Amino acid sequence: MLSIVVPCFNEQESLPYFVKEVEKVASIITHSVEYVFVNDGSQDDTLQSLRQLYKNMPDRVRYVSFSKNFGKESALYAGLHASRGDLVTVMDADLQDPPDLLPQMIERIETSDIDCVGTRRQDREGEPVVRSFFARLFYKLVNKFGDTEMIDGARDFRLMTRQMVDAILSMTEYNRFSKGIFSWVGFNTEYISYENRERVAGTTSWSFWSLFKYSIDGIVNFSDAPLTLASFIGAFSCIAAVIALIFIVLRALLFGDPTTGWPSLASIVLFMGGLQLLFLGVIGKYIGKIFLETKKRPIYIIKETEKDIKKER
Repeated sequence: MLSIVVPCFNEQESLPYFVKEVEKVASIITHSVEYVFVNDGSQDDTLQSLRQLYKNMPDRVRYVSFSKNFGKESALYAGLHASRGDLVTVMDADLQDPPDLLPQMIERIETSDIDCVGTRRQDREGEPVVRSFFARLFYKLVNKFGDTEMIDGARDFRLMTRQMVDAILSMTEYNRFSKGIFSWVGFNTEYISYENRERVAGTTSWSFWSLFKYSIDGIVNFSDAPLTLASFIGAFSCIAAVIALIFIVLRALLFGDPTTGWPSLASIVLFMGGLQLLFLGVIGKYIGKIFLETKKRPIYIIKETEKDIKKER
């Protein structure tokens, strides 16, 4: 069986197009297909659409609806947890992940010794220049300073074996970053490139600011490089301050203590104070992650599934 995990946040307009396109592909593959939709606290009629899809295809459609918006990472985890197939794929409902790649991905995973076939965009055509710049910068930083390699342009859209999915589910951390988790668990992975595609309907929920915060989480979750960098800069600043202090004392002893130069001194003090606040923020980010992990809160809370509709009958 092939399980298709689909996180949904305000995807009411996209769902009919998505199911129509996937059904075309499902008709030409040999595997039976199950849909696992996860409604991540949508504010539109996504839940009503999922209920109707279940009524239309009760043997193939399953869904999980959260009590609120927990974020895409939680939705991915919930969908993988609910999946039952020997092969599992993760797809977005907006059709930016082309379903017509599935037959090729299935053939590749069944005819070779690999556990995952991932996808990556060939380019970032149609994406704002600023967003593309920061996206490339993120991958360069995380691969340079982190221990887990992340592929530039890689999508969450991938086909995985049940063994790999179970390994991902064994990582029950609250602070999740799936791109890093997919890579961290290992397993043989190959990537297929495809041209970037626009959403088929609706609008994206990913603003520049939300993507920026997401990238910060990715760096913090899979690298301690910011803390190392803070330590090095702190040590360098201390050494520079000691040298400057010796110079000031010697100058005062040899040439007196002129009062000129206070603007430069004030600038140095402000610069050092800014560095301290910056790295206190870096340290605080890590402490905040630790704080959330120690609470042991659930990754998501389920309000409704297709089983509730069965009970009503």
